[in-house]
Amino acid sequence: MSMRQAELGEFGFAGDDRVVPFQVEGLDVRGRAVQLGPLINSILDRHAYPAPVARLLAEAIVLTVLIGTSLKFEGKFTVQTKGDGPVDLLVADFSSPENVRAYARFDEQAVADAVAAGRASPEELLGEGVLAFTIDQGSFMQPYQGIVPLDGTSLEDIAGVYFRQSEQIPTRVRLGAAELFDRDADGKPRRTWRAGGLIAQFLPDAPERMRQPDLRGGDGDDRDADLHGDDAWDEARMLVETIHADELTDPQVGIERLLFRLFHERGVRAYEPKAVYDRCSCSRERLKGVLQGFSAEEIEASTEDGTITVTCEFCSTNYDFEPGELTPA
Repeated sequence: MSMRQAELGEFGFAGDDRVVPFQVEGLDVRGRAVQLGPLINSILDRHAYPAPVARLLAEAIVLTVLIGTSLKFEGKFTVQTKGDGPVDLLVADFSSPENVRAYARFDEQAVADAVAAGRASPEELLGEGVLAFTIDQGSFMQPYQGIVPLDGTSLEDIAGVYFRQSEQIPTRVRLGAAELFDRDADGKPRRTWRAGGLIAQFLPDAPERMRQPDLRGGDGDDRDADLHGDDAWDEARMLVETIHADELTDPQVGIERLLFRLFHERGVRAYEPKAVYDRCSCSRERLKGVLQGFSAEEIEASTEDGTITVTCEFCSTNYDFEPGELTPA
């Protein structure tokens, strides 16, 4: 007797590494939600990041996946932070329709010192700087970039500012990452990573209901400016803010169950999930093309023991080239 397969909207239908679009018609809300398991673990495991760095990058990856899977064209969406904190760079990009890659750059000693001093919150690790959202539709289109400041608030809040400034859409984002500890088949301790997130946007049929108040003069961006008194959005926003980080990462909760917990009284509709994969876009051919742009002096300086070795920062793959393969510029 065969087991019945889960159907759309049922707990366990989506599973890990699959983004679930959803709609709450009673609140004029649309959004996407995801739990990342094997994908996030493979990206973080290959670099062996310290836990605070891994958690930061995991949140950036979730944010990138949530926004990137909404693209309606072939292209790339990138989230990148540049700051003056111990973690000076995070990069996560999504190449449509389904490929994700990411890496972090950090000062190992500065991160260790921050942890020892109890100053290892995401905001303290990133420091002051900028968060850039870049949409690249290919060589025949001008890339679009939106930049918001890293100002001591969470990636969740900064993403909300991005949507307010660039799209004028009231938006709430929730992100979470967790390090889990268990034992493998041989009884040896191991750690695995999970992450999850949800983005909800207020998209009523009447555009005037989306109108947000002007920013207060001299105060910069008002992070509560989208609390403009529309009862539907106020209710949706408060429901989203009840999400606990554990719910976003717990495999026993699952995205369908989380959506039901939040919005069942208003009637939530889940759509077909979209799978995402840990896949890097690097290749030997692409890197060879870059090296062929080097001068003879640069090729000589890059050669060690008769070989030029290039390591991809994203996937840690090593590519070896012999100088004779390359034609100096």
